[in-house]
Amino acid sequence: MTRIDRASLEQTFHEQARIGATPRGGLTRLALSDEDKVIRDRMVAWLEAAGCAVRVDRMGNIFGRRPPAPGGEALPPVVMGSHVDSVPTGGRFDGVLGVVCALAAIRALNAAKARTRHPVELAIFTNEEGARFQPAMLGSAVMAGKVPLEDAYSQRDRHGVRLVDELERIGYLGPEPCAARPMRAYLELHIEQGPSLEDAGLPVGVVEGIVGIAWSRVTFHGAQDHAGPTPMRTRHDALVAAADVVKAVRHIPLEIGNDMVGTVGWLDVHPNIVNAIPGKVVLTTDLRAPSEADLDRAVADLEVAARDAAEAEGVRIEYESLMRVPLTRFAAEVVDAVEGAARRLGVGHRRMLSGAGHDAQHMATLCPTGMVFVPSIAGKSHCEEEATAFDDIEHGANVLLHAALTLAGEA
Repeated sequence: MTRIDRASLEQTFHEQARIGATPRGGLTRLALSDEDKVIRDRMVAWLEAAGCAVRVDRMGNIFGRRPPAPGGEALPPVVMGSHVDSVPTGGRFDGVLGVVCALAAIRALNAAKARTRHPVELAIFTNEEGARFQPAMLGSAVMAGKVPLEDAYSQRDRHGVRLVDELERIGYLGPEPCAARPMRAYLELHIEQGPSLEDAGLPVGVVEGIVGIAWSRVTFHGAQDHAGPTPMRTRHDALVAAADVVKAVRHIPLEIGNDMVGTVGWLDVHPNIVNAIPGKVVLTTDLRAPSEADLDRAVADLEVAARDAAEAEGVRIEYESLMRVPLTRFAAEVVDAVEGAARRLGVGHRRMLSGAGHDAQHMATLCPTGMVFVPSIAGKSHCEEEATAFDDIEHGANVLLHAALTLAGEA
């Protein structure tokens, strides 16, 4: 039976983890940064060394294709993929582990001289995290027709730098169209980013879908003034209104229940000095739920709470929806292929939903899609402590390999 070369997998993983490494063992590799260019160049070199034909589209998405058996060139590919960008001071595993394991699967097919009816591809998507340019999952969103290419190009980071200019600067403004095309299936391996697999003592999650996600941005315009002489009764403090929204984001999911979660992950205070009343505050909200009805209710309740907070403090509000990704159900055929691979390999597993967003959400609108999860130690992710045991990674990579083989068909 074809197997992943664990030693090669570990070596490749540790080599990529040095690119953008932080002193505490994490990773800072923002989309289209200098570090992102280095890892992209390295991945392209590895793909070409594995005999793959590499192409880059107009969003900087990278595709490396392993040729099929003779006669299969026109068949749609089985695509494995994920992303190589990270959040600031994030972990070494998030996203890039799926790319490294997909590369290991292609190398394993080469080592076994295996031929497949369908081509097998590795995809690396641009700006999955949304840490530098919003929204998240931007490369796959453009490919799926969810975001127009020109809208994506015009997104700016907090320093005002445009996405398209950074694509060009690092040499990944590719010539290929970023558009839907025929694909046999899409598979993505990822760390769970939660505790359920570790709690269950299982090395693999068979992902049936992804919860619905709603991001919003709220801006409060108050009255900046001196912290000393200004009476409390005359203040219009933008941060006080923002604090009410932070509390609402905690309260609303607890009230609704059903595994809903909510987060305020970014807050920008102006002028952000000790002796001035904040005149402007911008914050983001992140709501997630396995039920569309619950998510709709939470989004509506949050907007009401934000507008009530603005009225109570006498400040002006701007409320903007940044992203709404509906609950995604993966194709039964691909979910069954993942579970079948785990069974044949004797790997313990369970079916589950993902609480985090992934490029697989957009790919599911284009072709049959599924995911493989491996455990996150202590459930940690988006932090430098993020980790997964290599025994579990090896199991997950082999499940990915054999699910891809099932879908591509051995010639």
